[in-house]
Amino acid sequence: MSVRTLKSEKGTSYFFTITNCKWISLFEYTNFYSKIYDWFNFLAKRGDRILGYCIMPNHLHGMVYLQKDSPVINEVIGEAKMLMSYAIAARLKRLNATQVLAQLQNAVSEYEKKKGLKHKVFEDSFDCKECFTYEFIQQKLQYMHYNPVKAGLVNIPELYEHSSAKFYITGEQGIYPVTHYAELYERGNN
Repeated sequence: MSVRTLKSEKGTSYFFTITNCKWISLFEYTNFYSKIYDWFNFLAKRGDRILGYCIMPNHLHGMVYLQKDSPVINEVIGEAKMLMSYAIAARLKRLNATQVLAQLQNAVSEYEKKKGLKHKVFEDSFDCKECFTYEFIQQKLQYMHYNPVKAGLVNIPELYEHSSAKFYITGEQGIYPVTHYAELYERGNN
């Protein structure tokens, strides 16, 4: 049986999830959404593409297409987590969110403290899966787009503003314009 696989001479697509430490709603609390869009812009400027996203109050689901000459996905996500960590901690300090900052301080391990880490903003690991087929991409897009519905934030996915659901369901771009995954690949049989 043949399986439709995605082929591109340019790069690879990944589905990823980045989770706030202890599932604290840091993106919402610090109104950090625009900074995540700034990160998307940074990726786009170097030739990468955002294929889909859903920024939940306490985690981020994304699908990114990385050009062949882009850093590997672990570096891309690691750099983003580091930069976002500093920015979120700074916002929490400006908001005088002492209880939240204390939670993030208490989450830092002794080893991390020795390395100079003061606040743990994200969980150590992140979920990442390479996208090999159209079906897998569609499954992950549906999963991320229905996340706000499952969480009771909206009744239908396209109403959640920090998501690419509106684009994939209605054809209209949302807050952040994404590239449709089909634009980047040719269908092939293997």
